Amino acid sequence: MNKIEKLLNELCPNGVEFKSLGEVCEYIRGVTYAKNQEIQDLDDGIKILRANNITLNNVLDLRDLKVIHKNVKIKNTQFLKRQDILICAGSGSKEHIGKIAFIDRDMDFAFGGFMGVIRSKKINSRFLFFYLSSEYFRVFLKKELESSTINNLNSALINKFQIPIPPIEIQEEIVKILDAFTDLEADLEADLEARRRQYEYYRNKLLSFEYLKTNGGGYELKMLGEVCEIYDKLRKPVAKDKRVKGDYPYYGANGIQDYVNNYLFEGEYLLIGEDGSVINKDNSPVLHFVNGKFWVNNHAHIIQSKNHNLRFIYYALQCCNIFDLVKGTPPKLNQENLKIIQIPIPPLAIQEKIVSILDQFHALTTDLTSGIPAEIEARKKQYEYYRNQLLTFKEAI
Repeated sequence: MNKIEKLLNELCPNGVEFKSLGEVCEYIRGVTYAKNQEIQDLDDGIKILRANNITLNNVLDLRDLKVIHKNVKIKNTQFLKRQDILICAGSGSKEHIGKIAFIDRDMDFAFGGFMGVIRSKKINSRFLFFYLSSEYFRVFLKKELESSTINNLNSALINKFQIPIPPIEIQEEIVKILDAFTDLEADLEADLEARRRQYEYYRNKLLSFEYLKTNGGGYELKMLGEVCEIYDKLRKPVAKDKRVKGDYPYYGANGIQDYVNNYLFEGEYLLIGEDGSVINKDNSPVLHFVNGKFWVNNHAHIIQSKNHNLRFIYYALQCCNIFDLVKGTPPKLNQENLKIIQIPIPPLAIQEKIVSILDQFHALTTDLTSGIPAEIEARKKQYEYYRNQLLTFKEAI
């Protein structure tokens, strides 16, 4: 019998009491402000957290902040405090509703009107965070939101969610166990980020004009239309309700959209986003290297190399800035502009040497069957299993 089972038998042999969230927590909605109250100076205003500041993995992300003028009226309760749970309360996408992040320190940040804070009064905040991260809260939200056309977590909805209130000793023991899992995953994520930076450094160095000129036997600057065949005419979009489920990936601009029972292409190809998801934050094109049998809709260009290493072209395109080639709203990279993207082309032997180096780094940072990503995926599954086991209680009668 483990320690938690012993504590449950000693402290609550007849089960655990459940209470509504509103009985043990305060739910606070965020600051509303006008567009003209936003400013650019991070140091001269009030930083505001929004839905994009919480990842789908329930982690706080401070990379993209809004700042509003100091004259905006903000209550003291609308500033983040240590032990708060920040929650996405409103969004155009139901996928983002209910995302949460744990605040581990007092912060000079407020939170926007589509956000909320759950502030604990009678329960371990970290225990509550883990419970709100569990399948129980997700199932509750799904049921509530499916019965409503409004994507909004108001206080009436949030406050009625039922949570178990085991004795504080049990809450603390569960937190200690689950924190050990999340700390391990955080270490792996930090290691993975370091590997990504290392990969980007070597990719940019190996594909730089200077390196190719002095160490790569020289290069020619070629347009993509010169070195690749474009097979856009063979693409075929299929409406979702017309697709027959199967084993072949169905690709759009930003990757796999579905799996279908037939394929259009077989072999190695490079997919480049045409409209919608076409450009990354670093202004490089959205790319997918595909090998096998697959289907492509009309939102991704599809290319093959004429007589060069396609993996080399894939890596070279990652270093290209296509900002000036993407036009319109929604953004579009048309075929004419695709053709004039320029990349350096060294001798084939050098292409293959560079690919062999970058493939190793790429596998370490992206391969879910090996390396750090595989270990992170395994740890996530282990954490989710134990979290759901540890947070399942018999309700007291």
